[in-house]
Amino acid sequence: MNDQPFAHQRYMIRKKIFKFLGQAFHIYGPDGQVVFYSKLKVLKLKEDVRLYSGEDMADELLAIKARQVLDISATYDVVDARTQEKVGAIKRKGLKSFIRDEWVVLDPSDRPIGEIKEDSTVMALLRRFLSNLIPQNFDGVVNGQPVFAFKRHFNPFVLRMDMDFTPDRDGLLDRRLGIAAAVLLTAIEGRQG
Repeated sequence: MNDQPFAHQRYMIRKKIFKFLGQAFHIYGPDGQVVFYSKLKVLKLKEDVRLYSGEDMADELLAIKARQVLDISATYDVVDARTQEKVGAIKRKGLKSFIRDEWVVLDPSDRPIGEIKEDSTVMALLRRFLSNLIPQNFDGVVNGQPVFAFKRHFNPFVLRMDMDFTPDRDGLLDRRLGIAAAVLLTAIEGRQG
């Protein structure tokens, strides 16, 4: 992949907590410049997240679409908006995610290639009882190899998560799929607490 926005090793995503007309996400590259922007509409039964190159929303880069309506084991297809190529999918592990958030990473043919897990079961249980006082952290693996670490920071007004793709030295995870995972974790898991 030679597309510049997806070429970075580190990103930071921010979402304002008190946004009344939907959720807005800014994703910054290592130089502090916005490389992706997304605005989610409120009261949608079926998630349809779009990532753009900026706030003007003129250049759509990725589409993240739920296959089902309100499903605890929902699968989200990730599509390159420029080529309409399916990059892969991310599926939530329904009931397992009530205790510890877990997702499956799927290739374009829906074959499992990896997992995303909340850092520990003990911390996950503490978070369920203490709400957002203990920020969530997620680790991703593909074919058994670490590919990213996502770390949230405590702030009652702005949800911020650092994304670190440096563990993926062999390029096992398509960065478009990794960015989509971070947006989903911020949007979907961010509603829990």
